[in-house]
Amino acid sequence: MQTTDDTLKTFYSQFGTVSDCVVMKDTTTRRSRGFGFVTFARLEDVDAAMNARPHNIDGKVVDPKRAVPREASQKNEANISTKRLYVSGVREDHNEQMFEEYFGKYGQIEKVEIIKDKNTGKCRGFAFITFNDYDPVDKCCLERQHMVGGHRCDVKKALSKEEIAKAQQMDRDRAERGQRSRGNTRGAWMPNNQGSNDRWNVPPGGYGGPQSYGPPGGPPYGYGPGWSDPNSGGWNQGGPWSQPGGNPYGGGYSSQGPPNPQNWTNPSSWGGPRY
Repeated sequence: MQTTDDTLKTFYSQFGTVSDCVVMKDTTTRRSRGFGFVTFARLEDVDAAMNARPHNIDGKVVDPKRAVPREASQKNEANISTKRLYVSGVREDHNEQMFEEYFGKYGQIEKVEIIKDKNTGKCRGFAFITFNDYDPVDKCCLERQHMVGGHRCDVKKALSKEEIAKAQQMDRDRAERGQRSRGNTRGAWMPNNQGSNDRWNVPPGGYGGPQSYGPPGGPPYGYGPGWSDPNSGGWNQGGPWSQPGGNPYGGGYSSQGPPNPQNWTNPSSWGGPRY
């Protein structure tokens, strides 16, 4: 069963007053994108909902997280959950008890580590705090700046190398989805240099899609359903693409089926392919 705005609102209303609720949908298919946003009237209602995890909606267990501002959501770490908090701005007069007392109001702390130089024993200016859950870390990061023992400390999620790699992959996936939604699908080629044919239109659906493309005022070029073959009205000797072994531009297209982007080439003056 697909979750709707109403079923989502009905579920979360048990924790407090819901002022807004929306299931995010694809603009084309109108199908759910797998996530949504619930806005409560009070911060206490958000805390109540997070303390009641796990949540089961329409027979499926969902993973609720505190929503972050739009500018913060673009950062790699935004969608990665971790129980470990990185604290910068740590001073010599800070100690573990200070951090336990201050950050303990956000959640149960398992460990506080003030990092010190192995040779001198002096504080290196940062610390790690490990909670028993990821939600206290999210709460701390939403405030970001904290006054501990009269000194300002900044915080962010402490991610392992594996978690950073995962965040970066998620970032690349999001960028690729954004390109597809704008029509810049994989396999598209766009020249970098300015010139008479410096603007190419990328076909929706990529190679083999239902539409053809070409430079402004020029003939369409492509291969697959709905595309024109280069040998019959496509690019000629003066265009940037040609059949393998042909003119100096060579290697542009194979007549043995849909083109493979890795097999496409272009003259050096055109900048280079982007996939």
